[in-house]
Amino acid sequence: MRFGIDFGTTHTVVAVIDRGNYPIVSFEHTDAIPSIVGLDPQGELRFGHAERGWTVLRSFKRLLNDAHVDTEVRIGDRSILLAELLTRFFAHVREQLLHHSNAGLRRKDRIEAAVSVPANASTAQRLITMDAYRRAGFDVKAVLNEPSAAGFEYAHRFRETVTAKREYVLVYDLGGGTFDASLIHMEGRTNEVVTSSGISRLGGDDFDEAIAHLVLSKRRGRSLTPHLLDEVREQKESLNPNTRKFVVDETVVPVDEVYDACAPLIEQTLSAMEPAMRDPRRGEDEVAWTELAGIYVVGGASSFPPVYRRLREKFGAHRVRRSPHPFGSCAIGLAIHLDEGAGYKLTERLTRHFGVFREDEHGGRISFDVLVPKDTPLPAEVSRRYRAAHNVGHYRFVECGRIDEGRPEGNLAAWDELLFPFDPSLRDRDLAAVPVQRLGHGPEVEETYRCGADGTVTASLRVLDDGFEKTARLSRR
Repeated sequence: MRFGIDFGTTHTVVAVIDRGNYPIVSFEHTDAIPSIVGLDPQGELRFGHAERGWTVLRSFKRLLNDAHVDTEVRIGDRSILLAELLTRFFAHVREQLLHHSNAGLRRKDRIEAAVSVPANASTAQRLITMDAYRRAGFDVKAVLNEPSAAGFEYAHRFRETVTAKREYVLVYDLGGGTFDASLIHMEGRTNEVVTSSGISRLGGDDFDEAIAHLVLSKRRGRSLTPHLLDEVREQKESLNPNTRKFVVDETVVPVDEVYDACAPLIEQTLSAMEPAMRDPRRGEDEVAWTELAGIYVVGGASSFPPVYRRLREKFGAHRVRRSPHPFGSCAIGLAIHLDEGAGYKLTERLTRHFGVFREDEHGGRISFDVLVPKDTPLPAEVSRRYRAAHNVGHYRFVECGRIDEGRPEGNLAAWDELLFPFDPSLRDRDLAAVPVQRLGHGPEVEETYRCGADGTVTASLRVLDDGFEKTARLSRR
């Protein structure tokens, strides 16, 4: 069977392909699996639920923002690799699908899945997530950016709004931990992601903290605790446009004060949308708001009443559309993408610049080259040839949010470093101990970088003179 699985900061949602329909899977009277890990009194890790007295880790998806393959997480007195924690959580999701859901699976059934990551996720986050699903027993068929997946749900529900004059849809995706905005060009049954922007650490969790601090300001001698955050989260998720009072542990706060406390965070999302309103195929010209078929509001945190209200105030009620299932829009879109009968196609783009620092000027200077620019359509392959000037090539790969006068800027993330012997006599040596020196006449070298549709990158370095080659799948350090 085929599923779309959206691993969220607070909940994980699954949608199934069912004869042209894409219902959300139910798990024992709930439509989502809580994305939490608990440590019970016996020292055992439990996934998807927690009981009183347990040590609880919530929102562990946020830890992926700065993760690498060796990142460790502490829960109480236990330490575990984040990659292993993720694998075990996904194994729990698989077990729930098999034995505690209405999906109708049998143990021998192969579970094929399209899975999601935030639009601005690093390559490390993509690799760790994809590998964890596979180790947990899922057959991963596709890895999509979350707003790109939501774009399929829009195309499925509101295709009639897309016209020759209004071919763009801006997806506003506000989840529990991240905010993403993606501009999607829709033509026929093809969705082309034009560009993306966002904030890697802004979502419902931040609203919870802002409200909790407001509640604390009404009290004396109290501090921020996990229990208070849980109470705030529960009350926040029960709000509706007619609510007038917000009550937490007998503390009453006028709901307008709650909304005011969160207003700066909402404004940050509006500012973060603006860079997405451009089409690189048209140069630096912005896409006019009149060219939008709609602004599609998705993500669990978008259900917070002032979010939708503020969007309608700014952009007009006729342009802003909210998903009927904002918490499940991504999972539904993933299922649609995986449904061959639906006939939809997706063209993704790289959401960050990918480049390399390398030795220059006899090893006395480091230069930076952009290899694959942001907004490059995926999959992509980039090759270049040159005659090596040094005995050793030292490649320091990075990704970044923007380039300023040739320098990487904005959320710079270091990837693997590669050492490559241009001098054949060094091929069996420990290159880390070899000083960089100028060669009199170096070999001709070819670099090839392959960036997959899921945003992962493979680097191949080859000496054309004799065919010596080194290939590595790059990941974040």
